[in-house]
Amino acid sequence: MSLYSDTIEKAESAVISQFQAIDRIALHCSRRVLRAFQTNGVSARHFAPTEGYGYDDIGRDMLDRVFADALQAEDALVRPQIANGTHAIFLALSGVLEPGDRILSVTDLPYDTLQTAIGMNDALANSLTRFGIGLECVPFENGSIHMDRVIERLKEDPSIRMVYAQRSRGYAWRNAITISELEACFTAVRAIRDDVILFVDNCYGEFVEPDEPTAIGADLIAGSLIKNCGGGIAPTGGYIAGRKDLIERISYRLTTPGSGREVGSYAASYRPFFQGLFLAPHTVSQCMKSAVLLAKLFETLGYRSMPSSNAIRSDIIQSVEFDTEEELVAFCKAVQSAAPIDSFVIPEPWEMPGYADRVIMAAGAFVQGATTELSADAPIRKPYIGYVQGALTYEHAVLAAETILKALIDLRSGKKEL
Repeated sequence: MSLYSDTIEKAESAVISQFQAIDRIALHCSRRVLRAFQTNGVSARHFAPTEGYGYDDIGRDMLDRVFADALQAEDALVRPQIANGTHAIFLALSGVLEPGDRILSVTDLPYDTLQTAIGMNDALANSLTRFGIGLECVPFENGSIHMDRVIERLKEDPSIRMVYAQRSRGYAWRNAITISELEACFTAVRAIRDDVILFVDNCYGEFVEPDEPTAIGADLIAGSLIKNCGGGIAPTGGYIAGRKDLIERISYRLTTPGSGREVGSYAASYRPFFQGLFLAPHTVSQCMKSAVLLAKLFETLGYRSMPSSNAIRSDIIQSVEFDTEEELVAFCKAVQSAAPIDSFVIPEPWEMPGYADRVIMAAGAFVQGATTELSADAPIRKPYIGYVQGALTYEHAVLAAETILKALIDLRSGKKEL
């Protein structure tokens, strides 16, 4: 038995009701995903790879249909060639927006890498700014969407073509935006403007709540397959889901106008993408339980955590604020040392492309960057906030928690080594 088992067991006992709620959501979402497979008649023949142009790729086309139904959308584009969540979002934005259009971000600044892609700080080649597409950010009001300001700007500026919401928090100290908050925002927007596109960056949020943003009014959502929707199985890729007419436009940006979604082969099996989606609701529930446990343990140690262990959640990420850079780095090193892959690697802060500050990342994962696997990362800046996500199995999170507790307690007691 670990020296920290008693602490962990007490934390588990305190969050049983949260675990039960997570299990109910997982069952609800699993039912919807299973129905999507069955209704569309998925068969082993849909796993087969294709080559060349990819005309009549039945696996690719079936994957689109199953994802659309599972995500409560009219249509979807699901492609291994989409490199990450930022790529999926940028593809969607550039596919539906034109020169002179403006984006109104109702959740303040978007994530660091998307700021670069949009061209907020340095208008790199092919950024949205270089194509005459602007972005305006509405700061939060007491941690919530500032609806008065949003409505004011929509009335004042007819060039606003898109209302953009980032569901997860990025490197910000805030809770994820819940589905109910999004619904209230969308209802208010539609009351005054029916010509704007409602877009949600859905990264880290899929299957966390019973419904997706597309079920409550979002026109488009996008995310990565090495996050929630891949279930820990998908090796790469991303998705965009939403209105059929918008998905068609985006498909012309994905390939070329006229060709769209009808081309594009994949020489490996589609099975991991289908299987990953099927596993996704359960995998997300494991991530959620892991986050709740860690939140409770951080609170036990006296750290500020967000969300709190008993909060309503809308993404899989757990934030914790440390007093010093040393504590933050020790935490990330502990997460890395608890990983099944590259546990011997010692992460250090570095200048990561697309980020404003040095970043430290702990990710001993089977799939590089897969955040449904236990990982942690943080920008090195005050306040020293670490972001931990994932755990393919809750059992792994418990074992990792032992390592994290030891690292932080040893550091506080003057023992510098992990």
